Amino acid sequence: MKKLIFSLALLATAFSQAQNNTSYWQQHVDYDMDVDMNVENYQYTGTQELVYTNNSPDTLTKVYYHMFFNAFQPGSEMDSRLQDIQDPDGRMVNNKGDRQNPDYESRIAKLNEDEIGYLRATSLTQDGKKVEMEDEETILIVHLAEPILPGKSTTFKMEFEGQVPVQIRRSGRNNADGVALSMTQWYPKLAEYDFEGWHADPYIAREFHGVWGDFDVTINIDKDYIIGGTGVLQNPEEIGYGYEEEGTKVKRKGKKLAWNFKAEKVHDFAWAADPEYIHDKLETESGVTLHFLYKDDPKVTDAWQKIQPETAKLLAFFNEHIGPYPWPQYSVIQGGDGGMEYAMCTLITGGESYNGLLGTTAHEFAHSWFQQLLGTNESEHPWMDEGFTTYISGLAQKTIKGTSGNPTAGSYRGYNYIATSGMEQPQTTHGDRYDINTAYSIAAYSKGAVFLSQLGYIIGQDNLAETLNRYYDEWKFKHPTPNDFIRIAEKVSGAELHWYLTDWTETTNQIDYAINSVEAAENGTKITLERKALMPMPVEVTVTLNDGSKKLYYMPLRMMRWEKPAEGDVERILKEDWPWALPTYELEIDAAKADIKSIEIDESQLMADVNRNNNTYGQVDSE
Repeated sequence: MKKLIFSLALLATAFSQAQNNTSYWQQHVDYDMDVDMNVENYQYTGTQELVYTNNSPDTLTKVYYHMFFNAFQPGSEMDSRLQDIQDPDGRMVNNKGDRQNPDYESRIAKLNEDEIGYLRATSLTQDGKKVEMEDEETILIVHLAEPILPGKSTTFKMEFEGQVPVQIRRSGRNNADGVALSMTQWYPKLAEYDFEGWHADPYIAREFHGVWGDFDVTINIDKDYIIGGTGVLQNPEEIGYGYEEEGTKVKRKGKKLAWNFKAEKVHDFAWAADPEYIHDKLETESGVTLHFLYKDDPKVTDAWQKIQPETAKLLAFFNEHIGPYPWPQYSVIQGGDGGMEYAMCTLITGGESYNGLLGTTAHEFAHSWFQQLLGTNESEHPWMDEGFTTYISGLAQKTIKGTSGNPTAGSYRGYNYIATSGMEQPQTTHGDRYDINTAYSIAAYSKGAVFLSQLGYIIGQDNLAETLNRYYDEWKFKHPTPNDFIRIAEKVSGAELHWYLTDWTETTNQIDYAINSVEAAENGTKITLERKALMPMPVEVTVTLNDGSKKLYYMPLRMMRWEKPAEGDVERILKEDWPWALPTYELEIDAAKADIKSIEIDESQLMADVNRNNNTYGQVDSE
């Protein structure tokens, strides 16, 4: 019996240690690719040598590649989803009806053989040994010739062929802007493996996840084409087109040029090419070179030239408010649809509207931090990149333009709409599994931005700013999770915040605090407050007297075990904690009821209360 108890104790100890093993690890991959592009039929061939290092504690017997271009074929999962969802992406469908009675037709379903996209591995070896492969549309399953042991590396050599689809979404040829090639999600990309296992998600038009590594890519293309994208061009003196040193004479030999780009510590590689690109360069104070590639079209050239100094200002803002941009260059490229972020570059459509171009550039550039540097899993936590980016890019534009007001106000309106519509799903929903696109977009962009803005209300603006800087310092070039971020906020502020992460991201619980009654009391006024919805929050109440003076009463949330530092010029009075389980709270103030002009819960309007109609008493001044 003693032996049995001792054995069970050892087992329990081992299990406990395994459960508490929180040491971080991530995989590593190095790509060496040589690609030949045929600009006549939009087909290309390539070779890829990929060195994969298994830094996990697990032995791997298979790996997966993303083959994104296979989504652009009739009958694909992406095509099927377009025909199934009630509000498909308007860029990816034709509406044969009208706005009131839409009749959507998938554009993918209409593609001919020479218009579809495809990506195929024609051969693959592991350390010289042939491996077995299975195609499952946008995922290639590879059964390894030899297992990859923890801490060991292996080399895959692949030959592949592809066809660039007619532009439907993000990638493609001959888009509405007339850009010849938008080459994103174009190469066989190894899937990520982490503490949650493999992330071999099929491509259904959402976001991405990738393995950190170095890229050495050579693109052979007709010499009249100009390329912009990820990495630093290694042979500018052979290429020219504005990449060479000033005064260098460039002689382009042969029918094709071999553009060689290298990029270190990135998790993707993208490029675009067109024979009519204008290429401008701007050297910034931080030493980062900004490249701008756009069509020689008088409808857009003014806006593309005007955003260049503003992009340098954006860089300076993000460097200060998040952390230093670590790569030597960044390219803003006309191409794609809307805007989409990639390593060291973005592809943006249009340019006829300067404000639209600036807004999109600000958003996509911010993604260089929130996703390209802080590499969250966009499929599982899209709000961590889209929401954080929406928040910080809005703040940057407000600063650069010198405007006033809350730059995240639109995000609060979007969140309030979905929260009260009955269509909301938790932010922990996988990006592909939202019932409607509207619910996905608002959860990722609006509710994600409100998460940060509201966190500033909870812990204070100085603590929020420090949290973002420390998040960058501790998690750059890694794959942080939601818990990693909230732990940083806890360490910076000293507050307990897991309740906030839980309620805001894992549920659809709402915030609704109300002023229930205002009564004269023996020594002043008694204000009865009520929590009408499930989500807890610390509460601030501003009382304005008839003489114009103000006082702010702060009721900490007990489960935070902490009090926010006072901010602003209004006198703040600290009151007793409000425990969440108590639906009401009696706030006693020393002012007589007759002297009160107004009472307002959350005058800052940074708390995402779904019903602000019950937040006020008396005559509240509107701004």
